[in-house]
Amino acid sequence: MSDNISAALVKELRGKTSAPLLDCKKALEETNGDIEKAVEILKIKGLSKVDKKSGRDTLEGLVFSYIHAGGKIGVMLEINCETDFVARNQEFQDFAKEICMQIAASAPQFVSSDKIPGSFVEDERRIITAQVEEQGKKPEVAEKMIEGKLNKILEEVCLLDQIYIRDSKLKIKDLLNQLIAKLGENIHISRFTRFQVGETSQDGE
Repeated sequence: MSDNISAALVKELRGKTSAPLLDCKKALEETNGDIEKAVEILKIKGLSKVDKKSGRDTLEGLVFSYIHAGGKIGVMLEINCETDFVARNQEFQDFAKEICMQIAASAPQFVSSDKIPGSFVEDERRIITAQVEEQGKKPEVAEKMIEGKLNKILEEVCLLDQIYIRDSKLKIKDLLNQLIAKLGENIHISRFTRFQVGETSQDGE
């Protein structure tokens, strides 16, 4: 293993893509350990098993429900897969329960970043810009602060981009990709609704 490429980093990349270990190592060496760039390289080379499955139809699946302790928060979630066989798989159902718990705890508003309306992004950008301008920062510094704060908010409201509540090294999309690679089918989180006593329900698609 190269001095600057740790076994843990190779394992993390394999978890994201299910590509062979040697190819993961080579991709990380090419990108000096930049894992996101390494993912792109593996996709371009057609070595990412997860990416290959992502275009397949998901017409089966299940609707799951979860009531948080105390009965104050509830979640309904639709997850789709390719076959009824996988829908009945215990690991698939355990994953769905974990996602329900994630939604209950972290209150996302959207499933994925491509579902976030442009109006939401612009409203958040306007609020953040006003806050940063009050600090009197130089334009180039202010712009970096605005983008950083905006990206953080978008990650918090997007389920797939949220940090997994049980493991801060993983995002929900990493967890999903691991399941796709393990079960050998495309799996898609379609939509959810989060209920909380005294608040309006949150629908996410």
